[in-house]
Amino acid sequence: MIVSIQPSLIKGTLQAPASKSSMQRACAAALLRRGVTVLHNPGHSHDDLAALDTIQKLGVRVEGGKDGTLTISSKGVDPVSELINCGESGLGVRMFTPIAALSGKPLVINGKGSLLTRPLHFFDDIFPQLGIRIHSNQGHLPLSIQGPLQPADITVDGSLSSQFLTGLLMAFASAGAEGKVIRVNDLKSKPYIDLTMSVLRHFGWKVTHRAHETFHFEGSPTPAEADPLHYTVEGDWSGGAFLLVAGAIAGPVDIEGLDPDSTQADKAVLKALTDAGAALSINGNSITVTPQSLKAFSFDATDCPDLFPPLVALAAYCNGTTVLRGVRRLQHKESDRATTLQQEFGKLGIHITLEGDFMHVHGGTGVSGGQVTSHNDHRIAMACAVAALKATAPVTIAQAQAIDKSYTDFYQHLRAWGVPVEEVQPISSAHE
Repeated sequence: MIVSIQPSLIKGTLQAPASKSSMQRACAAALLRRGVTVLHNPGHSHDDLAALDTIQKLGVRVEGGKDGTLTISSKGVDPVSELINCGESGLGVRMFTPIAALSGKPLVINGKGSLLTRPLHFFDDIFPQLGIRIHSNQGHLPLSIQGPLQPADITVDGSLSSQFLTGLLMAFASAGAEGKVIRVNDLKSKPYIDLTMSVLRHFGWKVTHRAHETFHFEGSPTPAEADPLHYTVEGDWSGGAFLLVAGAIAGPVDIEGLDPDSTQADKAVLKALTDAGAALSINGNSITVTPQSLKAFSFDATDCPDLFPPLVALAAYCNGTTVLRGVRRLQHKESDRATTLQQEFGKLGIHITLEGDFMHVHGGTGVSGGQVTSHNDHRIAMACAVAALKATAPVTIAQAQAIDKSYTDFYQHLRAWGVPVEEVQPISSAHE
């Protein structure tokens, strides 16, 4: 799909999308908890739907309510299919693979698109230590596994992604790993582990940590209660970051449904917006963003690498050179995001240089219209759309449907703000 975004001033109120980080973790916890869980404000992005499909393949029953809730009934991990497909969800494959290995049945874990190229050597190294048989495609999907997982004291590398640790924490907690310790070296994205710990606590498991370096499991899994357990999926700071940046560029706007006390890593976008000079007003879960004269800023995104795309869109309108740290975290995303941002924003007249772990965005020179591509990366598509809001001419985005991975309603929400978003038909070749 190709869409054209017309430069526009925006005004109004929007509800932030449901957090796929919160939604997918809740799906996993509902699978592991024996009993009935009711999810409120469930997400419906492609990654969310993949998580729901995964837990159903692993044995739960999911029913939708008229009030928009989802009721999940589980008797624990009991696969009804030998094949688990995680779609294109990096969190999905890294979290659900250890959980699926709680079963003694042979299973094949697979995915599609960019997920097929993401490195999963972690499992090749760790699973044999936990009694799990594994065969991978040279460290990539598909994975053939057979448990059951047997908790043991292990030491893991946390430098590639915290999502591997999330899966292990959930699987160990469910397996009753009392007295066992997971030690972690060089853990990145610690706030995402805080979110995992928060979900585990809500569902009744006792897991503690010391400085995010050692993780300890206390007691046995909490028995299912007579009454259903209720969990409300948080608003998504990752998707909400694009809306907040849009407000700073072309607002004012009000964004509702974002919890300022959330453990989500991307809540840090508030600091970046403040440092850039945007005016923020927070009232409960409602945030008002008003444009001001924007200035260059410095920001360390090592623990929140998904903020790079919206912050590049913000930096494009900031006078001076913005410095973003954490580039090394971007290589194994849906695209190699550092070079993708450099390439696509270059088409819009924004010069970006890369030096080791640092990205320099030379802003304030004006964003021109042009034709870009998302590289099938949802956050690149949204970053380019936000940057288009005060461009000198329309911006056309190829592979624009990539937003469905995390924020299916994104273009509809822009239209609700009055932004002309039009689907463009590709030009047919005369030599077909």
